[in-house]
Amino acid sequence: MKATFATIMLTVAMATANAQHNNPILPEFHADPEVLADDGRYYIYSTTDGAPGWGGYYFTCYSSDNLADWRYEGVILDLPKDTRWARGNAWAPAIERKNGHYYFYYSGDQGERKAIGVAIADTPTGPFHDFGQPIIDSRPKGQNHGQQIDVDVFTDDDGQSYIYWGNGYMAGARLNDDMTSVDSTSVTLLTPQGGSLQDYAYREGTYVFKRKGIYYFLWSVDDTGSPNYHVAYGTATSPLGPIRVADEPVILRQRPDDAIYGPAHNSVLQRPGTDEWYVVYHRINAAYLDRKNGPGFHREVCIDRMEFNDDGTIKPVVPTR
Repeated sequence: MKATFATIMLTVAMATANAQHNNPILPEFHADPEVLADDGRYYIYSTTDGAPGWGGYYFTCYSSDNLADWRYEGVILDLPKDTRWARGNAWAPAIERKNGHYYFYYSGDQGERKAIGVAIADTPTGPFHDFGQPIIDSRPKGQNHGQQIDVDVFTDDDGQSYIYWGNGYMAGARLNDDMTSVDSTSVTLLTPQGGSLQDYAYREGTYVFKRKGIYYFLWSVDDTGSPNYHVAYGTATSPLGPIRVADEPVILRQRPDDAIYGPAHNSVLQRPGTDEWYVVYHRINAAYLDRKNGPGFHREVCIDRMEFNDDGTIKPVVPTR
């Protein structure tokens, strides 16, 4: 069944990738998108969606030179084939270019629990070679629930890289210079406290970026299969917090009148050399909105402009078709 599923997905992707000029920007089902700007091209890595129970087991890459026409670059990491430890549930990747290499972080199923691994390549499209073992496979001290998924990596102006993760909690830590190990002395629980499912109650999907000296922390609220799945944010003066929830924290939410549901789990793109910003996110395909149809694993990748007020607060994003 795996070969059949992969063959169908790859054939459809190659046939239709270049026809995407509107939201969604990628063919078929993808979720949890990570975007990279690198040497004049843009790359998107995502959860391969559409398999029951979030059962995707490989990651693909698409590239573009204009954010509108996306070229399929192939499977870059197949967990059962290319790793010694991850059986499946290939979810929510992140990528960082550093030290002349590309470090691809992801979560996978390590038997009874989820864990975070990393694979390394010399180009953004691979081939990627897995590190060989998870780099995060347990909850932070003092945290007694939640999963080790939804990884993000951010490199500050001084070259120090940080890693963030967690479903049910938000954790952050410094990455060591090798980019394949975590400074255990720096692990910090950052979970924003309070809120409700209507505003900023933290669930998952942390994404961190910096603009004009401010560290922005974005996260997803509610369940990924809910139309109410949305994005909230806070800010900090350091990459390991503490996080101050914004006065108006919700910046991306559903628009039922336009059949847009569950827009969240995002990454952020700054067009190089400009103050032009985009949010890249997934939303539920409206044809699968009913619970019996699996809305949580029938998601599609979109991109829209993200703008700031003069005081640095983020304006609400208008998700478009």
